[in-house]
Amino acid sequence: MNLPGQMMYTPLLLSSVLQQAARHFDSVEIVSRRVEGDIHRYTYRDCHARAMQLANALTSRGIAAGDRIGTLAWNGYRHMELYYGVAGIGAVCHTINPRLFPEQITYIINHARDRLICFDASFAPLVEQIAPQCPHVEAWIMLCDEKDLPDAFPLPIESYETFISGHAQQISWPQFDEQQAAVLCYTSGTTGNPKGVLYSHRALTMMAYASVAPDAFCLSATDTVAPVVPMFHVNAWGLPFSAPLVGARLVLPGPRLDGESLWTLFEQEGVTVSAGVPTIWLGLVDYMRRVGKHSDRFGRAIVGGAACPPHLARSMRELGIKAVHAWGMTELSPLGTVCAPSNSYRDKSVEERACIDAKQGRAIAGVDLKVVGTDGAELPWDGNSAGNLMARGHWVLSHYYGTDQTALENGWFATGDVATIDAEGYMQITDRSKDVIKSGGEWISSIELENIAMSHPEVEMAACIAAEHPKWDERPLLIAVRRPGSALTASQLLAFYDGKVARWCIPDDVVFVAELRLTATGKLQKLALRQRFGKHFVEPHASKA
Repeated sequence: MNLPGQMMYTPLLLSSVLQQAARHFDSVEIVSRRVEGDIHRYTYRDCHARAMQLANALTSRGIAAGDRIGTLAWNGYRHMELYYGVAGIGAVCHTINPRLFPEQITYIINHARDRLICFDASFAPLVEQIAPQCPHVEAWIMLCDEKDLPDAFPLPIESYETFISGHAQQISWPQFDEQQAAVLCYTSGTTGNPKGVLYSHRALTMMAYASVAPDAFCLSATDTVAPVVPMFHVNAWGLPFSAPLVGARLVLPGPRLDGESLWTLFEQEGVTVSAGVPTIWLGLVDYMRRVGKHSDRFGRAIVGGAACPPHLARSMRELGIKAVHAWGMTELSPLGTVCAPSNSYRDKSVEERACIDAKQGRAIAGVDLKVVGTDGAELPWDGNSAGNLMARGHWVLSHYYGTDQTALENGWFATGDVATIDAEGYMQITDRSKDVIKSGGEWISSIELENIAMSHPEVEMAACIAAEHPKWDERPLLIAVRRPGSALTASQLLAFYDGKVARWCIPDDVVFVAELRLTATGKLQKLALRQRFGKHFVEPHASKA
């Protein structure tokens, strides 16, 4: 017969995370650089009180469990209150990426059927543009004081501070099923309309617990954490949940994410840990080198969203910052792996450690991974066998929002990445399945070729794509941006590959461009590059268009 355990049960709800921080870390600061440019400071106790005030305001407006509340906002204290105040009453906080095309944002708001939209003042022009196409939105609330509302606006808007004022800063947070939805995020929609991923309280709370572990983000109450990754991009990788869980001081940088602004804020606030995409760290490194700065306290930068080029990791290390690889995706809430040292790491050579550090890392507790071949059979963990990366776990999606069709294959989620896993469990992304270059029956990693190009001192940014080829089906084409003042030629850059990869892997040509545009989540727009340069070897004139 079954014998139930006799332990107290409380559901895993996000409200309990902030409540814990307010009770046990009440005086720990949340520091925000506001859109207005000034610095705002308050404590976890204050944040919890205002989140409860917001919850009461929402309830009085008729917002109920399951209703979606959209946000168009940077990392700041009011956005933090929305995370907890909305989810705390059982409603769903829908974070919207303002970097998407307006048509995609309109689609997302309508697909989610958001009842309210809360937005930062810097997104007022965007709201003005999309509001007429969003008939289900009942109110547009600007995250500001009443006095900061624009004098004239083409649609009715409310001030956030007026919206919550007069409501009690006390509530008994409702208790409900931990499987209930808490947050809604949409994918970037690079191959069609964005798809919604609906996170449960249980999933996000469990990921927060797993993420603070020593072999994950390794967070504690002694840290000052600055999520540079936006709160509209997969919940800032869960840091707004994991930081209060351990009582870490939180620094929210707002919209100013250039190297100088970040360095100034990090130094002023004593930031110890941050997280962002490689382009953010490139900007910080460039600034630090230009002005001769070295980091003494800011010691760890979690790098995700794209592979961290080895030369960037070296540059950061020279400046006193350790780059820590992490991997995940919207469908994984988003954390899947972190590159933390194994038991044998200390016994390895400098070269062996560098190879490990370049990998995306080992699955954190709660996530399982495997790589499979084209026949679906699992491939060995030998560090060489590349296949399609599959994931399952406590915070991996089962269905996309609005559809009953499963997103799983025999209980596993196909990530779309091509990867290897070595004998110690370190996973390394070799490419996206749609970006891998298939030349003469062999696979060539575009990521490896990009990393080599980026290590050239005269290359600012590089992308490698598969271009059609009359003989080999596809051949690698490198598209690069020179550093200012450089006269680097294609032949010089191609010669730089000698001895670094097999000769048949070296790109066949280089096209220099003035800039490489990034997606809404900070990744290279390879689809656009393939559309523009994909016929470079069969129709050379097409690359000049």
